[in-house]
Amino acid sequence: MNKPGEKLISIFIALTLLTSAFLIYNYSKDDFYKDTLGLTFILPFPSEHFEDSAAQPSIKDFIGSEACEACHKEIYDLWKSSTHAKAGGLPSKEIIIGKFDEKPLIFKDAVVIPSITENDEFIFTVQPEVGNRVILTVGAVVGGGHLEGGGTQSYFTKFPDGTLRMLPFDFIKQENIWFVQLRESNNWEPISGSISLNDLSHWPPYRILGSNTDYSNCQNCHGSQLQVEYKKDEKIYETTFQGLDINCESCHGPGREHIDIVNSGDVYKSEDIGFEALSIQNKDESLQLCFQCHAVKDEVINGHLPGADLERYYSMKMAILGSSPYLADGRVRAFAYQQNHLFSSCYLSGSMTCVDCHEPHSQDYRDIYGNALNGKFDNGQCLDCHPSKAASPESHSNHLPDSPGNLCTSCHMPFLQHQGLGSQLKFARSDHTIPIPRPGFDASIGIENACSKCHSDKTVDWLQKKTTEWYGEIKPHHISVKALMDAQNAYDIRKAASLLLPDSLTHIMADATGLLTFIKERLEPDMPDIHNDIIKRLKKMAESDDLDIKALSLMAIHLSAGNQPRIRKYLSDKIELLGDNTAAVQNRWSIGADFMGSTYSAHGEYGNAIAAYKKAIEVKPTDSIALSNLAAAYMKTDEVQTAIAVYEQVLTLEPDKHNIYAPLSRAYSLAGNKEKAIKVLEMGIERAPTNEHLFNMLVQLESLESNELK
Repeated sequence: MNKPGEKLISIFIALTLLTSAFLIYNYSKDDFYKDTLGLTFILPFPSEHFEDSAAQPSIKDFIGSEACEACHKEIYDLWKSSTHAKAGGLPSKEIIIGKFDEKPLIFKDAVVIPSITENDEFIFTVQPEVGNRVILTVGAVVGGGHLEGGGTQSYFTKFPDGTLRMLPFDFIKQENIWFVQLRESNNWEPISGSISLNDLSHWPPYRILGSNTDYSNCQNCHGSQLQVEYKKDEKIYETTFQGLDINCESCHGPGREHIDIVNSGDVYKSEDIGFEALSIQNKDESLQLCFQCHAVKDEVINGHLPGADLERYYSMKMAILGSSPYLADGRVRAFAYQQNHLFSSCYLSGSMTCVDCHEPHSQDYRDIYGNALNGKFDNGQCLDCHPSKAASPESHSNHLPDSPGNLCTSCHMPFLQHQGLGSQLKFARSDHTIPIPRPGFDASIGIENACSKCHSDKTVDWLQKKTTEWYGEIKPHHISVKALMDAQNAYDIRKAASLLLPDSLTHIMADATGLLTFIKERLEPDMPDIHNDIIKRLKKMAESDDLDIKALSLMAIHLSAGNQPRIRKYLSDKIELLGDNTAAVQNRWSIGADFMGSTYSAHGEYGNAIAAYKKAIEVKPTDSIALSNLAAAYMKTDEVQTAIAVYEQVLTLEPDKHNIYAPLSRAYSLAGNKEKAIKVLEMGIERAPTNEHLFNMLVQLESLESNELK
């Protein structure tokens, strides 16, 4: 006889299965998903779990740094003098460092003149060889040339649609010149007559300040409480911010509740002062605070504001799947920020955070006890944790006491040029992996070793021999880092899996890199002969508490073997157990599958691309980006009618998604339905009346139709 508890459990399971069946039926009966795409779904995510229940900050909860000054004058003044407070702003003679002196910038096919108007507006006058003159007024400024390794300043102009868009003309302080970024190589180069406007990464301007899924964007790092919202009534975007500095609330979170408690007079009686004390955060919480801006990350859900859980809105490791920002040991491969500190032994074996060295308000330097240091190269940053080196640092460094080689940072945190930006202009950042000098190894992976910074006249072999002479056998790399390096020579997929998919996760960044490397280099949709050992390894990684590793392991299983009934049952069961993590995992899973689709598409593998996009949609039927990419893939395979159906589904889900109207109109044109193509453009223009591209397409189509009628 069943116990009462067992009966309740049986009823609960039965209800869960019925609910699941109902959801599957509702999705499956949809003609689009079932008949057009042929999807039956693993198990659609319950709609009540699309967003978790945790309270999130609202823009009305923020009040700006000036509200802090009255009570925290000393700290406010420290912040006011910092580079965070001087990180950008509205254009003014005090902020702008670029030479708006009317001296022309000569391109191959245009002349650009930076100047200041009588009304003190900063403008770029662009006169192409062919076409009309364009005047671009600077509406926002980011950067101030503050950074020692190469400080720059960028400029944004306000477009008719309400967005602030990045201009392609940047200024670098140290070299004191204007420069551009090239589209093909991403390299930074001084402006010259050999470069055309069409060679530039951001011409015509398209990348916006703030975060919005309809545009390439700068996320929310270059301003405080920066938001980009589409206003349906006005049919334009609204870009708002507290400021283009990095203010108090960027770190401490929304301050209105705190101010209300203080003004109530009960602040000394209340246990809750409206803020969490940042000084008692553990090392990961502290680092997450800085990684809001100082990390390469991918947006999962739009709308992050300080004080919210960062990983609810951003994947901190997904970028490894795409841009591969780090080498195996964490050094910057092309371009990245300081998140590679997670590869350092000071983090892995210790508790080192950003504020152990950086005073958070003034941004001066300090030791772990908070004592001020003379600057960024003061050995006091390291000696508190490594006291055995304090009595005689030169005995450890083997360099003279007053020489650069006797500074901890010279050997362990050298400034390294970000190779993804080329070598013509300086953009070097201190290496936050805090590595041991390994001249031979560094040369093998294309990194300038720390020793060569001072000893450029010596060969790598000489430097390696000297290092070995002084220190003997160097501490080996972490086992997960070594596995990443060894896997480069593993031709067998099972051997690669044994290296890249470890049994236990001991180095979260290296292990995530291994997983994502395996996915990108070894997996394809629905592999008929994928070995069960690989699936077992992926399943074990899917048990991780790390949201990225969990989601992307599930995605890898779905991608490679999701057509197998037992695998579908496994994935369905895992989805049911996600609870409040459902939205976070769902979005990462879908984004990962969509990225794989785009990778296949870029290589002309459109069959694999379509299969991967369908996986993304199977997990998240409302993923408009995956649907849009799927439609584009169908266009590549000349399945125009299917592409039309998919584009139409995107607009059913998001009628204000402006970037769909142009490709849908082209699809209708290719299908021979000019009337529908024109109507689609008219619908798009109704929702985006400032979109010149849609207007130009409409004029061309109407002209073509008129000529055909004649």
